[in-house]
Amino acid sequence: MHEQNARFRLWTEQKTVLVPQLFFKHYKELKITDDEAIILLHLISFHAENNDFPTPNDLEQRLHKTNNEIAIQLQRLLQKGFIEISQGVDVSGKIFEKYSIYPLWERILDLLVSKDRVEEKSAKKNEEGELFSIFEQEFGRLLSPMELETISMWLDVDKHTPEIIKAALKEAVIAGKISLRYIDRILFEWKKKNITSLKQVEQHSQQFHTKSTFVSPNTKTNQANQPPKVSFYNWLDERE
Repeated sequence: MHEQNARFRLWTEQKTVLVPQLFFKHYKELKITDDEAIILLHLISFHAENNDFPTPNDLEQRLHKTNNEIAIQLQRLLQKGFIEISQGVDVSGKIFEKYSIYPLWERILDLLVSKDRVEEKSAKKNEEGELFSIFEQEFGRLLSPMELETISMWLDVDKHTPEIIKAALKEAVIAGKISLRYIDRILFEWKKKNITSLKQVEQHSQQFHTKSTFVSPNTKTNQANQPPKVSFYNWLDERE
């Protein structure tokens, strides 16, 4: 019983080999076969045991594969660029070789970055599609190819955000001047004045959207309760 407890203690005190979950989630996408994945896991395990250059013979002791099969798998991993052989120098100055799995982590990182870009591109496309739909609703018709190109240029060339473009459209709707020329002028003036956020748009609009009631001395008493006239800023009057 004492011997069994000693063995159990030995087992529990063994080093834990940590393998990032990203490896298990994405090795199939990287076209790493299951056999190659097992080799990689054993290389990680040997590294945890301070053996950075296990031989096919070392790996054969732990795998149901022959020495030759293991050598072939290692060669394939090298050719695919998932591992590399690098050199190190020990404390005595002796040069030694070791396996590095750093290229594998680089490939996983590249995959994740690529997927993020695809998702960002998809989200941008959806946002642009929504923007076009809003314009068509306000215009009451389908946009022409030239109008679509103009809006796309606002996004891609002028680097206006969809939120700012929507705000400019709203400005044009309020002023009763729904045209791309008018909206383009608004965006031009905002960019010139470095207005890039909705908060800045609101602050800027308040300077021009003055609401005031003009009551003439000769105004009749029964006209006093009429709603105030609202004056809108005409963006086409702006001069560079």
